[in-house]
Amino acid sequence: MTRIDLRTPEGATPAPNPGLSTLGLLTVLLGAALPMVDFFIVNVALPTIDRDLDAGSAVLEMVVSGYGVAYAVLLVLGGRLGDMFGRRNLFLWGLALFALTSLACGVAPDAWSLVGARVAQGAAAALLLPQALATIQSATSGSSRGKALSYYGATAGIASVVGQVLGGVLVSADIAGSGWRAIFLVNVPVAAVAFFLTLRSVPETRSANPARIDRAGTVLLAVTLVALLLPLTEGRAAGWPAWAWALLALSPFTAAAFVTVEVRGERRGGNPLLPPSLVRVHSVRSGLMLIVPFCLGFGGFMFVLAVAMQDGLHFSALEAGAALAPLCAAFFASSLLGPRAVAKWGRGTVTAGSLVQGAGLLVLAGTFFWGWPHLGVWALAPGMAVAGFGQGFVLPVVIRIVLSEVPTAQAGVGSGAMATTQQSALALGVATLGTLFLSLSSSIGVRDALVWALLAQLAAVAATVALSLLLPRKVV
Repeated sequence: MTRIDLRTPEGATPAPNPGLSTLGLLTVLLGAALPMVDFFIVNVALPTIDRDLDAGSAVLEMVVSGYGVAYAVLLVLGGRLGDMFGRRNLFLWGLALFALTSLACGVAPDAWSLVGARVAQGAAAALLLPQALATIQSATSGSSRGKALSYYGATAGIASVVGQVLGGVLVSADIAGSGWRAIFLVNVPVAAVAFFLTLRSVPETRSANPARIDRAGTVLLAVTLVALLLPLTEGRAAGWPAWAWALLALSPFTAAAFVTVEVRGERRGGNPLLPPSLVRVHSVRSGLMLIVPFCLGFGGFMFVLAVAMQDGLHFSALEAGAALAPLCAAFFASSLLGPRAVAKWGRGTVTAGSLVQGAGLLVLAGTFFWGWPHLGVWALAPGMAVAGFGQGFVLPVVIRIVLSEVPTAQAGVGSGAMATTQQSALALGVATLGTLFLSLSSSIGVRDALVWALLAQLAAVAATVALSLLLPRKVV
């Protein structure tokens, strides 16, 4: 079986496992795909959940945002716990808890039970995902690490699109009358397979000198993300009550307090949750800056399309999922070409990919504007394919850049920081572009609201183009 070289953390005893096998890499990628799929799989099922549970728009948004907020808030802590107690160990716990919470979602008797189960599922996802990235970082080195990180980046993008495609298939199939419940129940056997493959093929790694939990930093980061994400995701549906504005006003102050505590903690030789020295690394800083607008646009794009195709074009869940298949296929193709393109053009790959994505968005906006309402799945394919092809040259490469210079001993922290930024931006995209679309659709119609939302995403694309010029010229 093909092996990838093991990199031993500084000061640690070399691990008995000689490396991460091909099966081990596929296993951690399978585990990592589960939380990503589940963030998006629910989008095409929302109308069915509403009809079945009489949920209402505010509760439906909680089904989406409850998962996203819990996921984002706990990711860095999940990475730190993996450094302390072993990444394989926490990966196994994450898989088990993700399976149990998915089962709870699938059998939820009412809307609020589903919301609670989704919050718990988000917490399990936060325990699971950082271990996948940290295992890749700590158990690989050199070109093997670069390839493995590229595969992870490709998995992150493809899983997001596959989530909505799979959601459409499962809801339409109505297996044994399960309807929307199948989108959660399917996680149980997949997580079980990943669990037993992990026991067989994934080596245990941990930090040689694990740091203690930064309680103050953990609390301040959690409060900051909740204060920002909760009102943005729930404010519109709740009618923008006073608590939403109060939390938004609080978020900059808690963010400033978090930065102050982290800087002071590192200066005094402590173990901050997110070490400022890590963010000062050029590849980490520039990559995280670019992930924000890319994922913000991507998260909003996927949510808005799912709603517009079903509510505006009256696509079935299966048709709404099938319409994204060209995007998924194109993303997969360009992600395979990405490593060669990076070797030849470096950061120019990200710049070119962003421009291609922008062209795809313009094609889609024109298609919706002039073809509405007589559009079918095939009419959307050209714009979807162009946008997906560009996206596949951006996300996998940027993830590789962010983690390329993270010290092995800080693999969990680096992975948690990257995943937190990615997840927070996805949730912000759903909140901002989703709110724009839903607010406009009631006054100017679904078509024009969708076109404006797609054009607004071009601002995020312009930001990724500009920020791509700040990335390291050569990608390790």
